[in-house]
Amino acid sequence: MINPNTKIIRNDKEMADLIDMTSVYNDIPVYPSTTDWTYSMRRNMQEIIPGVFLGPYSTALKNCRPTLLDKGITHIICVRQDIEAHFIKPQFTDHTFTYLTLDIADIATESIIRFFPKVRQFIDDALSKNSKVLVHGNNGNSRSATLVLGYIMEKFGLTCMEAYKYVKDRRACIKPNDGFVAQLVEYEPIYRARQTLEQGGSSCEPRRQKRKSDQLSELVDIDLIQPPPSPASENVNSDYRHEEVHDISNHLHRLWLLKTA
Repeated sequence: MINPNTKIIRNDKEMADLIDMTSVYNDIPVYPSTTDWTYSMRRNMQEIIPGVFLGPYSTALKNCRPTLLDKGITHIICVRQDIEAHFIKPQFTDHTFTYLTLDIADIATESIIRFFPKVRQFIDDALSKNSKVLVHGNNGNSRSATLVLGYIMEKFGLTCMEAYKYVKDRRACIKPNDGFVAQLVEYEPIYRARQTLEQGGSSCEPRRQKRKSDQLSELVDIDLIQPPPSPASENVNSDYRHEEVHDISNHLHRLWLLKTA
């Protein structure tokens, strides 16, 4: 039974009222949020945390080379699926830029969580060399946004809602699909368990007590993530529309209702 007194969170403002982001921001070296977001800004990249940019494919084209170098970006994570590979691909063949190319479909049944460890390693390696990273897919709203969300969650110990609020304040058009949101929610206990193992402690899950952290990373998409019950494809070529902004609070609320019903 659903509790009739349950409060349904209808928009991001109501969600923000329930989250104390002050403590979150105290732990992240932040840049100011984008307060005056306009529709055209979705075509640009935004610096989400120092050294990590999120944007569309158009920001990584050959004619963007001066802009990339001016910002200090030398590492690029290129996200596409097979049918997009003929136009979403690495643009620079010289050694100035280092690429991580990932084949990920923007559909709810895609296991994007399996790429989180590889993305984390790539970004950490770049930042350790005082380099900066651009993460892009096609529109920079779903797949690439999910990878950045997963990275920030683990890097700063955030929940899915906290990371989403933080990133959305800087790139308002992010719109992970339903399946990606579900995997982000599941990722919090996973990365916390890995951190416990890396610190020499014991996991709260007995059957994983003796697994090494890298084994946990490799098996997580098989063991812990179940496909969403009603997958819904998102057209990767569609433009962002303001009235269709993804309301993550409703996603999380629906997940909670399914678990408590």
